[in-house]
Amino acid sequence: MEKVVIIPTYNEKDNIELIIDTVIGLQQQFHVLIIDDGSPDGTANIVRSLFAKYPGQLFMEERKGKSGLGTAYIHGFRWALQKGYEFIFEMDADFSHNPADLQRLYEACKSGAGVAVGSRYVAGGAVENWPTNRIVLSKGASLYTRIITLMPVKDPTAGFVCYRKEVLEAINLAQIHFVGYAFQIEMKFAAWKLGFIIKEVPITFKDRKLGESKMNKGIIKEGVLGVLKLRWMSLFKNYRNNVKNNFLSGDTLNFQQSKAMLERK
Repeated sequence: MEKVVIIPTYNEKDNIELIIDTVIGLQQQFHVLIIDDGSPDGTANIVRSLFAKYPGQLFMEERKGKSGLGTAYIHGFRWALQKGYEFIFEMDADFSHNPADLQRLYEACKSGAGVAVGSRYVAGGAVENWPTNRIVLSKGASLYTRIITLMPVKDPTAGFVCYRKEVLEAINLAQIHFVGYAFQIEMKFAAWKLGFIIKEVPITFKDRKLGESKMNKGIIKEGVLGVLKLRWMSLFKNYRNNVKNNFLSGDTLNFQQSKAMLERK
């Protein structure tokens, strides 16, 4: 097993069947893991109805109650690592991320990046059908994050990501604390602090057509304060040692060693 796409869901009945059909229909050996937080609209029932159609390709983990994006992904990361997947993806259920771009993220990691980010804000990237206030908020958050953290990623809040398993194994996931969109920033920050290469791949982000956005004031507040907290911890709290997993597999050590040799060259 090589590639798994983790899709967190909460009330995504309008999108879930089509996104699963589309990802698996790429015929690129992508498996799909749905993390459903007890969606009252029956999202999980729709996923279950597709198990017979996609045996060995579609999986679901169900949690009780809405527990946040970050904890959903960490749950999925641990599941994927336990199952032995090599490349682990994050993607939204609402088609704001084009499934056809999954292969481009995979190729970026296959070529040596530890993390591949589907980026709206590098050359060739774009946003469609977003209201002006969302564009201003997103670009402002990205600039704010880069200024505060000094992390060289132009779209740090992006949620369309591929991780090599070695990156997730190297991060102490218990030390990743944010649950909203700040989680996306913290994961990239942790990978960067541990020395992994982050490559941004230009994508076109399209606003959802069906369902409702999960953005709220609490998520925005967490992002603003969370960036400051990350910077503070990296300066005075020995952040790198805290976020590093000290029990690394042989594959992770070998990948880090080969990466270090490339960087020295």
